[in-house]
Amino acid sequence: MSAPLYLALLHHPVLNRNGQVVTTSVTNLHIHDIARSSRTYGVASYFVAHPNRGLRALCERVAWHWQEGFGARMNESRRTAMDLVRIVPDLDHVLVAIEVETGRLPLRIATSARPGNRETVSFDALRQRMAVGTTPVLILLGTGYGLPPTLLDTCDLLLEPLEGAGAYNHLSVRAAAAIALDRLRSARRPTGIAHDRPPGQ
Repeated sequence: MSAPLYLALLHHPVLNRNGQVVTTSVTNLHIHDIARSSRTYGVASYFVAHPNRGLRALCERVAWHWQEGFGARMNESRRTAMDLVRIVPDLDHVLVAIEVETGRLPLRIATSARPGNRETVSFDALRQRMAVGTTPVLILLGTGYGLPPTLLDTCDLLLEPLEGAGAYNHLSVRAAAAIALDRLRSARRPTGIAHDRPPGQ
């Protein structure tokens, strides 16, 4: 039995392009797209955290539309994905919710495109750990220009950054979430196992 996996999208504290800690606005696509990826890869809950009460109310209205409102009757697959969405003020509320649900605080896994000098855990290592463990795992995603170092330092592990084919490394957070979930939860065969056979066999 694999460890339950949770996802949290933080809008504060996050960095802006100048490295300052700011609060970002909610983007509707982040709610929808990451919810759909979460449902596809078996995430237990997808938390959207924002400190502003008005923007949380907006998120809740969007979620309600697809969970119980007109959208739920029109698009069953979208409703199923949006059922995973939980709107909270901050990371502390995420941790409390997971502890209440599972009886344990989660292992906090930070993500960053700029790991700096801190040691990172690979996707394969975390995937293997989740496959045999029972401690819930929480993947933290940052909006804006990512999570600040002060928050990264409070996490248990830092996930290795996603790397493309060249120097450009500016994925949207919803694209990064989908790639990370695929590497951690896809049904593909483990890395290192040969798939090819000689012709005719």
